[in-house]
Amino acid sequence: MRTYTSESAENYLETILILSKELPVVRSVDIANELGFKKSSVSVAMKHLREQNHIVMEDSGFIHLTDSGKAIAEMIYERHLLLSQWLVRLGVPEEIASEDACKIEHVISPESFEAIKKHIR
Repeated sequence: MRTYTSESAENYLETILILSKELPVVRSVDIANELGFKKSSVSVAMKHLREQNHIVMEDSGFIHLTDSGKAIAEMIYERHLLLSQWLVRLGVPEEIASEDACKIEHVISPESFEAIKKHIR
């Protein structure tokens, strides 16, 4: 069983991870643009993630995942990729599969996810 992290926090951490693979640096404005949120909403979320020690923010505004933040982000991203690919293979249209995977990735237990992963691989 994992410690509780909100779905919102997981989404932000996953977004930071994905953006860090695409951009040289990640800033709040990049996250806001990616998610379609107001920069002020993202700033509040980043404050909470800093307080939880999931990110560090440089004076320049660059955001980096801590070890704990990266672990959560990678777990959620792995779930998203595997579940969406699995749903597509089952015949679900790609956009719907991605949307559904985004919902499932936050609520599925580690045990159930590992069982699904073992079954489909």
